[in-house]
Amino acid sequence: MSSLTQLLILLAVIWVLAYRRARMGTILGTLAIALALMTWYGGIAWLLWILLAAVAVFYFEDNLRRERLSRPVFEFFKRVLPPMSDTEQEALEAGDTWWDADLFKGAPDWKKWLKLPFPQLSEEEESFLENQTETLCQMLNDWQIVHVDKDLPPQAWDYLKQEKFFGMIIPKEYGGLGFSALAHSTIVTKIATRSASAAVTAMVPNSLGPAELLMKYGTDEQRQHYLPRLATGEDIPCFALTGPEAGSDAGAMTDTGIVCKGEYQGKECLGISLNWNKRYITLAPVATVLGLAFKLQDPDHLLSEESDRGITVALIPTDHPGVEIGHRHFPMGMTFMNGPTRGNKVFIPLEWIIGGVERAGQGWRMLVECLSEGRAISLPALGTATGKLSYRLTGAYARLRVQFNLAIGNFEGVEEAMARIAGHAYQLEAARIITAGAVDNHIKPAVISAIAKFHMTEKSRRVIQDAMDIHAGRGLIMGPSNYLAHAYMSMPIGITVEGANILTRNLMIFGQGAIRCHPFIAREMSAAKHPDTTEGLREFDSLIFRHIGYGISNFVRTLTLGLSGGFIAARPVRDRTAGYYQQLTRMSSALAMVSDISMLMFGGELKRKERLSARLGDVLSQLYLASTVLRYYEHHHRAPDDLPYVRWNLELALYECQCAFNDFFANLPNRLVAALLKRIVFPWGDAYRKPSDRLDHEIVQSMWTDTELRDRITRYAFIGTQDDDPAYQVEDAFRKVLQTKPVRDRIRQAMRSGVLPRDANLHTLATEAIAQDICSTEEADAYVAAEEARNRAIQVDEHSSLHFDKD
Repeated sequence: MSSLTQLLILLAVIWVLAYRRARMGTILGTLAIALALMTWYGGIAWLLWILLAAVAVFYFEDNLRRERLSRPVFEFFKRVLPPMSDTEQEALEAGDTWWDADLFKGAPDWKKWLKLPFPQLSEEEESFLENQTETLCQMLNDWQIVHVDKDLPPQAWDYLKQEKFFGMIIPKEYGGLGFSALAHSTIVTKIATRSASAAVTAMVPNSLGPAELLMKYGTDEQRQHYLPRLATGEDIPCFALTGPEAGSDAGAMTDTGIVCKGEYQGKECLGISLNWNKRYITLAPVATVLGLAFKLQDPDHLLSEESDRGITVALIPTDHPGVEIGHRHFPMGMTFMNGPTRGNKVFIPLEWIIGGVERAGQGWRMLVECLSEGRAISLPALGTATGKLSYRLTGAYARLRVQFNLAIGNFEGVEEAMARIAGHAYQLEAARIITAGAVDNHIKPAVISAIAKFHMTEKSRRVIQDAMDIHAGRGLIMGPSNYLAHAYMSMPIGITVEGANILTRNLMIFGQGAIRCHPFIAREMSAAKHPDTTEGLREFDSLIFRHIGYGISNFVRTLTLGLSGGFIAARPVRDRTAGYYQQLTRMSSALAMVSDISMLMFGGELKRKERLSARLGDVLSQLYLASTVLRYYEHHHRAPDDLPYVRWNLELALYECQCAFNDFFANLPNRLVAALLKRIVFPWGDAYRKPSDRLDHEIVQSMWTDTELRDRITRYAFIGTQDDDPAYQVEDAFRKVLQTKPVRDRIRQAMRSGVLPRDANLHTLATEAIAQDICSTEEADAYVAAEEARNRAIQVDEHSSLHFDKD
């Protein structure tokens, strides 16, 4: 056996072991066995034995490896480690990783993913949606709320309190509903299909705010006092974090609290003198209890030797002397309560810190952990509501609106926009359910919540734009009949709040994901910062060579999957979606490899290369969203009608991954590395295309016909049952038009052939059709009713000139 043959055999063995991510000990043992066999059959390969022995010595001799190899790398790593503020550090450490970590590591375990329990509502939660939530929606007239009253009707406020909408997340032992995150999400979604202002009003007390903070961090006394009052609406909460100088950068807040002695209830006590100026605070104008974030300072060391204690959170009754509330903002014309709050030298006792004085200075971590849960529920719910409403009513409207003697859904340009609405609505529902389910499994999904917030609000923005384009003038004219305009107007709010989308994409998704989801980086950083250098080196040494092996494995897997087109990857299913799992694994491996090389190239500068890191975050995001679609499809027993939606979403996700990688490579400063990476990831050139026109056509069919899938995607969307409800009018006309399609087709054929007059009015046409024996009387009556309903559904509002009178 020649030396070249021996070398090729060993390389093949190493390649297979690296692809399968074998441990170093396994690799060395396997290579020793292979070399022994080759020596037996073909003579001693001295050079290969020497190389193997050298590697083994460094592997088994810890002190030698640590001093000769690990220490230089350790010192270099410490030098390039980026400086990190306390708020950044706490944000990175807060929350949990979940499926995002599997996707980031390059070898997702799809069987594990598909075996996870699918989130389900309880009978009590379903009943609440079908009864109390339905009743609330029937109370709401969004035109009246937004343009006339500038507030919810009093009976809606009373009902929200009476039925404990403000206490959805509060446990039953404190008088709340104790609902799951999925129920919370679904209730908000349903309300939002009726009124964005009402949905935000019900959503905020159950999102980041006093109730959640008290449940997780409050003292027993605080919980016993506040939670029952918050559950029943006796207290209305708000939470004040954002100020003129501090938006996304909470560390820049200028609101302060000075530890000092003061008087409370006629007695001197140790407390805090607060100064704050906050804005954009939802429910602040009507709040009775204010959650306040501020920087706690202890210059006289009354609490400890530490002067700057950090961000702290306190709970303050709004009738406390010095608290200013009441003024309102007017966000994009929406009329949920939102406004500023201020205070100057407001003294509060230390006991008002949430969690007591022991929690002083822990506010930012508390907030970030709660935000990672709330952000996974609230804004994704609002985005999904837009998807549901647009999907159901745009599909119906495309059937009702006729131009050039054709329903507009038949035109390919309209069909293209309808396909985007349909595909995104399906994915929004899948991602909403599964992301909320993570929270119900006691996971605080920091990275996934950022993915959900960014992409689900962006997709809903695209959906409402397409819906408005299809409705054209019907969507432009404001009035009680316009069911899209307020969703369109309010869209920038969801884009901006709870982490503006520009920040979320450019800094948070990959910025957090690269450290939190990576199997070694966070622990290596911790080792580099260890106060004991010897112990830090010991920890670093145990990680760095595993990291190197991980990187080699990612390279091998990416190139192998690229050369094979991904088709050697494991398949957890044996149906038409099997190939998509393989392609997602291929992109996952590529993400792991490119991320490692990027961190090696840029070090701490990578977080400042926002546009580059954002593109890698886009890949991670698409992998997660595609995963939710596949799991949703499996849960619904691979329903045949779902398959085109799955294919559409997976093909789009893979195409978006490819675009993100190509943009990353095109903008990488080192052109040689960029060319090599592109050739490794896509050795045969671009691998994916956007969904085809034929696939667009397939998914649109269930959108504008009466199908089980249409009902499932839009389940819990409020359509209404009253004849004067505009959404009900469209849905009612849609069903009547579908039911009368046979007679409609016969009448139109008769008109085209000249048997029936083209210019006759509706009732004359029906009479003539009966006379010509084209249809029966019953059919003619149904046709007339359908046409009258269709005509009513496409009308727009008109207002008298008095409506525009300045007086």
